[in-house]
Amino acid sequence: MSEASRFPVLAVLGAADATAEEELVAEAVGALAARCGWVVLTGGGPGVMAAASRGAVAAGGLTLGILPNQRPAADYPNPWVRLAVFTGAGSARNAFNVLSATLCVAIGGGAGTLSEIALALKAEVPVWCWRSWQVEPPPAHGRALPRVFEDRHALLAALGAELRQPGSADRVTT
Repeated sequence: MSEASRFPVLAVLGAADATAEEELVAEAVGALAARCGWVVLTGGGPGVMAAASRGAVAAGGLTLGILPNQRPAADYPNPWVRLAVFTGAGSARNAFNVLSATLCVAIGGGAGTLSEIALALKAEVPVWCWRSWQVEPPPAHGRALPRVFEDRHALLAALGAELRQPGSADRVTT
């Protein structure tokens, strides 16, 4: 499948035990991505994952959940996941999340989110972080750094501009 015929995929990364503000931002990010024609990919669980999926579905979008378990379990998948991929891979599914993404947005998060940020950086998938982990590689590595936001309005404005640009799936900026 050529890159031109593939749907752009926004992976929304974050914790199952998210704060109310993190869920609010995740829901807005999911809705924005859906309105721009992007598939919203999450880990398929509660918290940030459910909020992003809920926002995308409410905006008429498609959601994809890459699940850690082999079969449905409590909170996995959340009710807004439209396509569920049961991996049985536990936390190793984090690699599938970021490798399937055109762009990743990390919202808050714990150690699992940090692992996804690191995997995305290693795979050279752009990462934008809102009140999430801030990582900086040693200067000799020359890798692109995550784009960091503290203000949710700034994140949503930048993301909206990025997702709406023609061909943005082929050249997302870091």
